[in-house]
Amino acid sequence: MRKNDPKIINAWCMYDWANSVHALVIVSSIFPVYFSATALKASGTAYTDFLGFQIKSSVLFSYTVSVSFLITALLIPLCTAVADYSGKKKRFMKFFCYLGALSCMLLFFFTKDTLVPSILLFGLSLIGWSGSIVFYDSYLPEIATEDKFDSYSARGFSLGYLGSVLLLIFNLSMILAPAFYGITDKALPARISFLTVGLWWILFAQIPFKYLPAHRAAKQKSGNWIFNGFAELRKVYFNLRQQPFLAKFLSAFFIYTMGLRTVMYVATIFGATELKLPSQSLIVTVLLIQIVGIIGSFTFAWLSGKIGNIFALMVGVAIWIGICTGAYYTTEAMEFYFIACGVGMVMGGIQSLSRSTYSKLIPENIPDTASYFSFYDVTEKLAIVIGTFIYGTVEYLTGSMRNSILALLVIFVFGLILLYRIPSKKAYRYQMQDSEN
Repeated sequence: MRKNDPKIINAWCMYDWANSVHALVIVSSIFPVYFSATALKASGTAYTDFLGFQIKSSVLFSYTVSVSFLITALLIPLCTAVADYSGKKKRFMKFFCYLGALSCMLLFFFTKDTLVPSILLFGLSLIGWSGSIVFYDSYLPEIATEDKFDSYSARGFSLGYLGSVLLLIFNLSMILAPAFYGITDKALPARISFLTVGLWWILFAQIPFKYLPAHRAAKQKSGNWIFNGFAELRKVYFNLRQQPFLAKFLSAFFIYTMGLRTVMYVATIFGATELKLPSQSLIVTVLLIQIVGIIGSFTFAWLSGKIGNIFALMVGVAIWIGICTGAYYTTEAMEFYFIACGVGMVMGGIQSLSRSTYSKLIPENIPDTASYFSFYDVTEKLAIVIGTFIYGTVEYLTGSMRNSILALLVIFVFGLILLYRIPSKKAYRYQMQDSEN
């Protein structure tokens, strides 16, 4: 297959356009606000009855994210190994895409009387979203040359930001002016927004599903696919052990992702609970993050070309440390908006650069990129599990989300230290050539 084919690259980037609405509408803006309000209506207090347990709604939200990504982390390695072995990577990507999108659409029925099944649907949407991403990411080394990884990855994230902003503006218009659409039920616009996310996701996913390569030829079957899948994972594991540069990057990525992705999932809850910001202000804040994020993605791609990927990531993590420090002392809405701009600038940039950096570090001429990306994906998902669990537990024990922010600050400091320990790629390649000689 010819690499850097514009048609295939643009189709690949369109999956970011398709799925990013979940991260914005479901995870970061409308759903958290609607969830908090509905949980309050259902119980009349800050605590919610979930499967017989009385738990604070914000903690329940964090733990739902943790459990969902733990399930994904356990499930994805098997799926990616089987996908590589059978040559049906796109089929797995479709399955998780449709699982996530249909779960979002069913959230249309989320009311105070359907709280428990709606929480479960939210969890399934996270599993579907995160499951499809690993197969999506694994296409990058197959369709592009290494010198294009940063720019193509940034293009995908930017399209994701742009597409999700467009849908959010439409959904926000329904929430702020329901009479214009002939809506009298105040809760209906939010529920319609969940439906639109699923429809948008499925509709635009058809573009990459049509143009991305269907699959490689299946490997000759010699035994059970599942066991052969685990054998493939074992092979990748031993390959990783022989690549210290890649292992060090994954360690650093694991730590700073604990903080970064946790902020993504709890920022809206923090604004609603700690700062008591109105729903409209919170949603507009998330919209601001997305718009600034478009600039941030390309800024970090440009910065990596000037100072290298690792140093660019260090700059981003250092900014995150400043953001956490500012968030701890934030008491006013304007301060929260200023911090949101900082979050937008580094959030997409670091995610985009992390994906392209890992793509560069995968050994050349590796046919089974899905198995390699399963390690990347599991690392990310376990980081989210631990990060959101720490955040929720610190709040549960201390009663304050500000103390949870301090915990994230410490996490980012450790991530910066681990990045500092990674040598330049030129030094690493020289080391490897020297050892081979």
